[in-house]
Parts: sequence; structure tokens; C-alpha cells
Amino acid sequence: MQTNFLDELLKKRGVHSDEDRERFLHPSYDDHLYDPFLMPDMERAVVRLFEAIEAKEKVVIYSDYDCDGIPGAVILHDLLKKIGCEVSVYPDTNHGEVASDAQSASPWSGVRVYIPDRHDEGYGLNHDAIEQFIADGVSLLITIDLGSTDSEDIAHAQANGIDVIVTDHHLPPVELPKPFALVNPKVPGSAYPDPMLCGSGVIFKFVQGFLAKYREYFKVPVGWEKWLLDMAGLATLSDMVPLQNENRVLAYWGLRVMRKSPRPGFRMLLASAKVDQKNLSEDDVTFMVTPRINAASRMGTPMDAFRLLATDDEKEAAALVLHLEKINTERKTLVATIMKKVKKTLEEREEKDIIVIGDPSWRIGILGLVAGKVCEEYSKPTFVWGREGSNGGSVIKGSCRSPKGTNVVEIMRGAGEAFIDVGGHAQAGGFSVAEENIHTLEEKLQRSYQELATLGFSGEGEVVEDPVILPLGSLYEEHYDAITSFAPFGFGNPKPVFHFLETTVGDAKLFGKEKNHLELTLAHGKGERKAISFFVSDAVRDNLPKRGASINLLGTLEVSYFAGRTTKRIRIEKIL
Repeated sequence: MQTNFLDELLKKRGVHSDEDRERFLHPSYDDHLYDPFLMPDMERAVVRLFEAIEAKEKVVIYSDYDCDGIPGAVILHDLLKKIGCEVSVYPDTNHGEVASDAQSASPWSGVRVYIPDRHDEGYGLNHDAIEQFIADGVSLLITIDLGSTDSEDIAHAQANGIDVIVTDHHLPPVELPKPFALVNPKVPGSAYPDPMLCGSGVIFKFVQGFLAKYREYFKVPVGWEKWLLDMAGLATLSDMVPLQNENRVLAYWGLRVMRKSPRPGFRMLLASAKVDQKNLSEDDVTFMVTPRINAASRMGTPMDAFRLLATDDEKEAAALVLHLEKINTERKTLVATIMKKVKKTLEEREEKDIIVIGDPSWRIGILGLVAGKVCEEYSKPTFVWGREGSNGGSVIKGSCRSPKGTNVVEIMRGAGEAFIDVGGHAQAGGFSVAEENIHTLEEKLQRSYQELATLGFSGEGEVVEDPVILPLGSLYEEHYDAITSFAPFGFGNPKPVFHFLETTVGDAKLFGKEKNHLELTLAHGKGERKAISFFVSDAVRDNLPKRGASINLLGTLEVSYFAGRTTKRIRIEKIL
């Protein structure tokens, strides 16, 4: 039964040959990862780092502030510590509530980690930071998860004696920057077989390349770098890259290493979130770990998240976990407060095809979360804005989300004159608008949407498979085992959705502090199954299925390990 069921699901994923089947079901670290030296400029980059280490040059690791860049900084930090380098945070970059013994004032030597402030510095290289590096005599700058679009700052650094190695995965512009090395699988003409790595995936390949060349010189044990897969896997799952090809290998083995990771900060963070480390799933990562790491940059300083993941000091880790939990709670409260304002405002507005809403006081770092919630609640393209920077200013920044079937970037480009800048992909993006244009933004986006709806959107985004009909009475343990072999799930490898027809409701109840989660007991001839849905809409809460009612529903199969109990259940996608 399981073999036929599994074969049917594999075929729907386009997995047909024995070779593809083996690669999908049993990703191999040794056989399914590519030669790092196929990456553009990899040889040049690893040699330059070696020379800097040998000459005891001042080196800066400059990473993005999210849950891709920060784990990537930890990966390179761990390599450099392993080979005997002194690595600490860059002076004056820690503005959080938790003090660090690692921070010190100039002058300094060795390797320093710099992570820009999301609100005051924004994404990418920062001119003021480059000026500080020049003044401090830095001679090598290595970026992680950024740099491909920072041509001016790179040129300025290079002209002032700083070699820049860019490691990144973002699509570079037509006119490429000219750093010392541009390690990016998306560079035109790249021979690398998988261009879809995240930023931490690229820096993990950099570490592989460095050790392939210098492992014996630095006496690093063979296979030591596999312990870094926890960070590569964390970032791969967090950054919404397609879980196919090499990303599937990194996520698959990354989860296995995370379940055994000895990092005190990571272990304590899981314990604080009540996640069982040995049974850690991709959902635990994306819904419990990632938001707490990202809370550091959204609500405070990203350096706290870096230090949490990088430290081997139990006391420091414990203090940082408490701090991140505190600001993550503040983040949830702030998002909930804004959501109440959004709902109240929308109730009083004329309904349109899109939603544009904002306030100058709304914190930039949480707008993506708000846009996602509004989009999910109202099933409409949603644009949420606030004012950038703590000191005000004339530039409005925002985030946008779109349901499947529409393309938020196309909508913005159709209203191009309204924006200073736009970016993103089909279902998520960001934008900046001059303050004088914010009052006409909704009108221009509405017009763009209507034109595109008439012509048809590009259809970018994830292909949705037709659900497989699965009678509730024919649901066996083997079906759950088969689904488990498809994990890890995420973008590019969604959970298979099943259609359960004419199921009988034995019980329906809401649970949780705010009564916003739903549990159904579904009866069938052989017993019953639990079906669950988290954060249900007001419409679902107001129209719970009645006992004895016959319903159809779409759902996925999952195994829960909550509170030490193993429960095989259905996760409800939609009650039809």
C-alpha cells in the first residue's frame, strides 16, 4: 500500500527515475552536493582569505540582519575560530540590552563581525560603516547574504585599500559590481549547477571550498564542517528558497544536525519555545525559531541573535534567550495591536481589490508580518507602510504580500511612477515611496491591479498540485510514514494536500488562550482521527461544524510531538 501511495505522490512531484527517487527520498551529503569550486570566483576568494589570515590582517564579516545572514555569519565565525583566529563583534555595533564581554573599543586586530541595524542602516552595505572600516585599517571585507547590488560602496572600499569578497545569492544587476571576488551562483555565466541557494548556503559552500584547499594545513578533521549544517539548514528553511536540488540536502541534513546541535543558545532557545530538540521539525524551525531570531533585528539589535547562536558560554546564552523571548513577545503584541487598527480601518472603508494601509509610526521591521496576516485574512494583495528610521524623514517604506494567483511585484511595476524602489518576488516584496506620493498610492495600485487582472498575471510562484482523494477510513500509519519521507517541507516542496470527502464530525472545539485554534474529531468506521487548524479566521470561529455533520475538507498529514506525546493527525487546510 505504502509503495503505490508513495509512487503516486512522487510522480506528482515529477520524480520518475530510480536516480531521482533515490536523490529525493535519501539526500546524500557525500553524493548530492556540488563541487564548491564551480561557484564563480571561489578559488580567488578562499585564497584571499587564507592570505589575510596568514598576514594577520584586519578582516570584517558583514552579514545581513535576518535569519539567513545571521546563521551565515555564525558559519564563517565557527570556521575562523576553528583554525585559530580571534573573532569578535565589531566595536560599537552592540546596542542591545544584553552586554557582551566580546565587545571592545579600537584599536583592534583579528576578525570582527558587523551586522547593520535594520532601521537606521537598512539592507546592504552602509557608507558610514565602510568609512569606519577604512579609518580602522580593515583590509578584507567579506559579505554574507548581501553585496551584489552595492556597486558604489564596493568601489569606495576597494579604492581605499579594502578587498571586498561578496558572497550572496540575490540576483545581481545588469552592470555587475567589481569586488575582489563575487561568489554568487546567480552571476551570468555561472557554471554552478544550483543557483537557488540561500545566503548561508553560499557561505557554507565557501567553507567547503576553504577546507578542501587548506584542511590539512590547519589540521581540521575531515567532516568537521558537517556540524555547521545546523546553521545552513536553519537559514535554508527560514529564507523561503525552494527545497529542491542542493537546498533539499542542506535542509535534510541541517535538521538532523539541529536535533543534535550542542550550541547552548540554540538548545536553550528551543527549550524556551517548548520545542523538543530531538524531534525538531521544519515547522518548529519556521514558526518557533525563525521569528525569535528575526525579532532581534525587528525589535532590537541583530547582534544579539548572532551572539546567541555563536556563543559557547551557557550564562551568556541564557541571558540572550530571555532577552529574545522578551522582545519577541513585544513583537507579537505590537503586531496584534496594529492588526486591530487595520481591521477597524478596513471595516470603515470601501472594499477594493487591493489593500493599502499604513501609519508613519508603524515600525518598519514588522510590516512584512502585518502584510502577511492581512493578506491571509482578506485574500487580497496587501501593501503596508511606515516611515523609515527613528528620526523620521521623507521616505516611506513598506512590505507587501499577495495570495497565489497574483504577482505583487507586477502590481507595483504597473504603478511604477509611484515608487522610489520596489523588489521581491510573486508573493512577497518591499517598496519605498516619497512621502508626497503616499496619498495616491492606493489609487495607482488599484488601477495597476485591474489592468493586470484583465491581461492576466505571469503565474509566477509555486505550482499547486491537485489534492489526492483519501478516504478517512483508509488512512493508515503507513500513509504517515510515506509523508515523513517527503520531509523537509517548505517552498518548492509543499506538504501533499488530501481531499477527505463526507467525513463525520464527532466533536468541534476551539482552544488556546484566545480560542483561535480549532480541533475536530472526525469519526469513521474504524475509530476516529483528530484534525487541527491554528489561528482560524473569525468566519470559521463563528460557524463551527455541528456534531454529526458531514463535511468535506482539505488537509495534510502530520506527526506532532507536543508535550512529549506522539500524535498522528490531519492539519486542516480548508473546510469546504
